[in-house]
Amino acid sequence: MNCKQFNSISLEEVLLSLGHLPTKQNEKEAWYLNPFANESQASFKLDKRINAWYLHSEGVGGNNIDFMKKYLNTSVNEVLIWAENQNFSSFHQQLQLKKSEPNYRIDEILDLQNPNLKNYLQERGLSPKIYDYIKEIRFTIGSKKLYAIGFKNLSGGFELRNSFYKGSLLKKDVSIINLISNDQDKSNIQDRVVKGVAVFEGFMDALSFIEMQITFKLDILVMNSIALLNKSIQHLKNYSDINLFLDNDNAGIKCKSEIIKFFPEAKDHSGIYSNHKDLNEFLIHRMKNNLSNKVGEQSGKFPEQNKQHVKDQEPETKNSNGFKRKR
Repeated sequence: MNCKQFNSISLEEVLLSLGHLPTKQNEKEAWYLNPFANESQASFKLDKRINAWYLHSEGVGGNNIDFMKKYLNTSVNEVLIWAENQNFSSFHQQLQLKKSEPNYRIDEILDLQNPNLKNYLQERGLSPKIYDYIKEIRFTIGSKKLYAIGFKNLSGGFELRNSFYKGSLLKKDVSIINLISNDQDKSNIQDRVVKGVAVFEGFMDALSFIEMQITFKLDILVMNSIALLNKSIQHLKNYSDINLFLDNDNAGIKCKSEIIKFFPEAKDHSGIYSNHKDLNEFLIHRMKNNLSNKVGEQSGKFPEQNKQHVKDQEPETKNSNGFKRKR
């Protein structure tokens, strides 16, 4: 990534990736509390039309490079190295627009087979219990053939993970799974109104949730990027029971605050893994210490399905992996 490419990324997305959310905004501009120091009134202005910032309290401003140089207190070269390691969705969109032919192709989409991927999942504390919710993606980037665990989003794109690669293919979007039907089909989801949802930033945390609990049987929403916070909020309007399992870092805390601002009744469950960055890290810790994976039985903090909703459903039976299926 060069300076021109980084400066063309939405500064709003850069700020969100660092955990900074606007105190007020409209289509043209957004106001933030000073990202470089503590303040009680917002003095940092983002002009969305020209993707530039100005800090009124200090009388300085500029582009993305100027912002990150000041934020990280480092050189342009170090800023570009930092930016290269981020997963900015607007940068991926730029690359797709600039190239008439993408430099990658998806070769195969399979049920999970590769033993290396299975071992990677095991290292992350995940058992075959979660295999129904992922795919094995075999793809080519340039001339290099790769394979990874794929997690599908609502636009047909995939979040990808293996022990040495983290990325995405096709369009970036949120993912929604119904734990009763294991349904990731967009058309079905849009027509369905359900009551309960558990919200995660990344799909490894969502899979960890499925691995650890046995009671919650409605929907899971995975943001796949905190840059998709606004889109996630739009989907959350379909739910009356919102359960948050966001990361315990600055960005996750800010995202949680923003969601609770829109949905005051949303429940924060990050206390379950308060000594860990996220739910998957907590699961790995439990696995290494030979503790029960059924954290819900011990903590009593995992959300349970609304009893009235259960009553209204068709008769169900349990299959071998512990999930309920309609007869």
